[in-house]
Amino acid sequence: MNIFDLKGKRALITGSAQGIGFLLANGLAEYGAEIIVNDINHEKALIAVNKLKEKGFTAYAVPFDVTNKKEIEKNIAKIEEQIGGIDILINNAGIQRRYPLLEFPEQDWDSVININQKAVFLMIQEVGKYMVQRRAGKIINICSMQSELGRDTITPYAASKGAVKMITRGACVELARYNIQVNGIAPGYFKTEMTKALVENQQFTQWLCQRTPANRWGDPEELIGSAVFLSSKASDFVNGHLLFVDGGMLAAV
Repeated sequence: MNIFDLKGKRALITGSAQGIGFLLANGLAEYGAEIIVNDINHEKALIAVNKLKEKGFTAYAVPFDVTNKKEIEKNIAKIEEQIGGIDILINNAGIQRRYPLLEFPEQDWDSVININQKAVFLMIQEVGKYMVQRRAGKIINICSMQSELGRDTITPYAASKGAVKMITRGACVELARYNIQVNGIAPGYFKTEMTKALVENQQFTQWLCQRTPANRWGDPEELIGSAVFLSSKASDFVNGHLLFVDGGMLAAV
């Protein structure tokens, strides 16, 4: 038996029209999952779905604002009624803003907290209701090294990701009795569009390689295995866990 097989499962991934979200959509689709692409931008969601369909995967575009409770309620009900039950929820949508702490604009704080933190709470709350009825579900929250560590200019981001860590653990405590597994993936430093400026900064890259036992940046594709594991039967007794994919950085002093 292939305990990593996702055939017959539907995965809703927030912010999956591009970046790591789209990569995870491809990865889960390779293992048989049907993908529900979410993005706030309707056109981007459709483009992403077409790319998946060109590879022979089953995919649907359901664009909506993950910080808006009414939109969430309407669209999750639509998915459940018209597409089918959501077996896997990956809370991936997130943003980054960088300013020194004492100069951080309030509106940027609000944006980071709303998208990175509040949206996770709202999505779990709504999707979780249906999962409880079915007594089954996998919820994966994309956390971060900043769920544990601070860094200059990104205090709100670290605050939001620290909160997501505790949302993950709290949701585990309340939902595990319904056969729902709630876990987090905490990436270290990966080469993505969000980190492009850091990747191109030779001084930072040198520091990162020295700080990371693996001595390199992460390749985003190295996150797929963790997502497949936490989405599959292989993780049925894994709950409230943060899986750090960081090349050993958190283990090193």
